[in-house]
Amino acid sequence: MTQKRLKFGAFMAPFHPTNDNPVLCLERDLELIEWLDKLGYDEVWLGEHHSGGWEISASPEIFIAAAAQRTRRIRFGTGVSSVPYHNIFMLADRLRQLEYLTHGRLMAGFGPGSLPADAYMQGINTAETRDILDDSMEYLVRLFRGETVTCDTKYCKLQDAMLQLEPYHESGSELFVASQVSPSGARLAGKYGLGMLSIGATSTGGFNSLASNWGIAEEVAKDYGNTVNRDQWRLVGPMHIAETREKAMENVRWGYHRWFDYFRNVAALPLAPDGVDPIQQMIDSGFAVIGTPEDAIEQIHRLLEQSGGFGSFLHLAVNWADWTETKKSYELFARYVIPEVNRMNDSRRASEKFLRDNNEKFKGQMQSAVKDSINKYAASKGDKFIHPDLRDHSSKP
Repeated sequence: MTQKRLKFGAFMAPFHPTNDNPVLCLERDLELIEWLDKLGYDEVWLGEHHSGGWEISASPEIFIAAAAQRTRRIRFGTGVSSVPYHNIFMLADRLRQLEYLTHGRLMAGFGPGSLPADAYMQGINTAETRDILDDSMEYLVRLFRGETVTCDTKYCKLQDAMLQLEPYHESGSELFVASQVSPSGARLAGKYGLGMLSIGATSTGGFNSLASNWGIAEEVAKDYGNTVNRDQWRLVGPMHIAETREKAMENVRWGYHRWFDYFRNVAALPLAPDGVDPIQQMIDSGFAVIGTPEDAIEQIHRLLEQSGGFGSFLHLAVNWADWTETKKSYELFARYVIPEVNRMNDSRRASEKFLRDNNEKFKGQMQSAVKDSINKYAASKGDKFIHPDLRDHSSKP
């Protein structure tokens, strides 16, 4: 298949160690979004979490509303709104309002919630969160599509519920569902014709299931008379790049081990076995790119080949390096990776090659043109104002 130009952005949980000032952490997140907007990135997705101390974004809607006032063109996604934690009518109504506040720059992503403690503190059985999501998506989609909804199920109760505002765009709201290793997200995407957000796309399980999950989405969509579009498929993975691999490794050692400890011992998501260098293991497994722009380009092509094509790649914003090097990484990616992947310089290179290949020919033509001009002037006015080295005495009668 012919791959369209990819979009690029970031997925921000966010991650901040508990020894840092939370006010400044959130301010840096907003500054990073401004930086991405300035560099020409297409989108940024903000998470929802309520425990653990690191992922301090309780409301992606609030985050997006603040960031929208500080940016011009970048689009925003809720990555994701945890459906089991909300009355879905209230959730849909807030997101529709946010479409207007962002002037249509909103994408709404939905999922079951990722941290068990978030569900526990609300008295929700973690084992039921996916069932709640499954039960709720039909009614969420119907609300966003302008229907009046009444339902009385185990997890959803609404009476003549309808949204007051029409979609900001005539084409409707852009809706996505989270997908990782299991096929549950892919089934929902196909059943309702939604976009898909593959949050763990570069993990071993997530990478291996990319093609199969998309196949499930397409098959289920066909069963329900819907279509799914690869342009609406987002893949997420961590990257930190620098001018050399050695510098990239040095940069991430600033904060990687704190992040690794959080994931392993707090979020309870083991990333590497005991007795190995976790940084090298993540590079070797393909989970993370810690290297150069060339390494990042190779990872994007690897994902394209494995998936069969997708619409957008999102950096998992991990904050492994300090602030200066983190910003530099995104800049290097924008300068060297995006144009290479999207072949933005093909015509420039063709033009350069054409002139390079014909350098002697064009140089001779230019020299001849200059000589002709000088000789014409000398023939009509004399050559007393012409430097002796430029005079063509052979042209005199």
